[in-house]
Amino acid sequence: MIDNSWIMRAKQRVNSKKGAKFEPGFKCTGAKTVTVKPAGYPLKGMFHEYPEPCELDVFEFYAREQWGGYIIKKGDFLFDKRMFPDFAFKVVDVDPENSEIGKNTKFVVEDYETDFLVPEIKKEVTFKNIIGQEKAKQKCKLIESFLKNPEKFGTWMPRNILFHGPAGTGKTMMAKALATATDVTFLPVRATKLIGEYVGDGARQIHQLYEKAEEMAPCIIFIDEFDAIALNRSYQEIRGDVSEIVNALLTELDGIDDHEGICTIAATNMLHTLDSAIRSRFEEEIEFSLPDLEERCKILKSYVKTFPKKLEKDVDIEALAKLTQGFSGRDLVEKLLKNALHKAILAGSKVKMVHFEAALSESLCKRSEPPRGMFV
Repeated sequence: MIDNSWIMRAKQRVNSKKGAKFEPGFKCTGAKTVTVKPAGYPLKGMFHEYPEPCELDVFEFYAREQWGGYIIKKGDFLFDKRMFPDFAFKVVDVDPENSEIGKNTKFVVEDYETDFLVPEIKKEVTFKNIIGQEKAKQKCKLIESFLKNPEKFGTWMPRNILFHGPAGTGKTMMAKALATATDVTFLPVRATKLIGEYVGDGARQIHQLYEKAEEMAPCIIFIDEFDAIALNRSYQEIRGDVSEIVNALLTELDGIDDHEGICTIAATNMLHTLDSAIRSRFEEEIEFSLPDLEERCKILKSYVKTFPKKLEKDVDIEALAKLTQGFSGRDLVEKLLKNALHKAILAGSKVKMVHFEAALSESLCKRSEPPRGMFV
């Protein structure tokens, strides 16, 4: 008997490390339904525009013609070899499993994942909640004026604003307070979410972000950890998608497409790593600084008022403020106040000075530790 199993294996031209193995005489059923979703390019390619499936019946005809005879299962990848060479579609589901694409196979195309583009439900964060950063607040008044009355500015509107400074100094809070003050949609995105799994995902998701923002305008796009996608292009050899993502950002920040009513606020604590071309697109750079002694004292007094436990009389807030030079607002809340409160809860007592001292000692020890992986 002639072994024809090699024919089956030849047909299965899908990128799957766990490809199905077929025994001689194996009979494959036809696939009833195949659900796929665009997955992008596996390597840097020629194309920077990504195909959007058009009418489903047209896509089905195209898919059957191209992948007819392929035996697939959930998790496989189907690669376009015609219009968009090497563009991948991931098989999300197939009924039944390990079945063959045929002339009667129905295709369902899922859209790209855009979960990260969900506008945030407004929280009552106001400028009054932010202690210190007075210079930054004043500069944000201009953005507030624009978002409340964009036609007043015309072509002179503040389109791109860069927040920079140490971590935990209130950059995100300031953006939220601005959204609250202007009553516009707040679209927060972590830059790391925009990178994606495949080369090509980052550029596509950046364009999708601005398309979504246009639907919601007027709005604020707030991109945190901006350095993750705006890296200097000299890092191209380290991460292969750097240039592609930077070029996509330049397209959106340049305003070639007129994004009316959209204000982009980017935040970073690594200003020196930004690509110079990207940085030049920001009309305004707003610096955030670490709180001084008076501001640290105000932050501590403000937050201890919300403690579920009372303070012991021996707690000296002014002394704690003096001992925490170099702490950000987040450090004061998360590493000092929260830690001290937890110690008091475990002890079943009021919050005492000894709890603050222990929390402060732990925090200072961690600050003095060298980063992991460094030789000492």
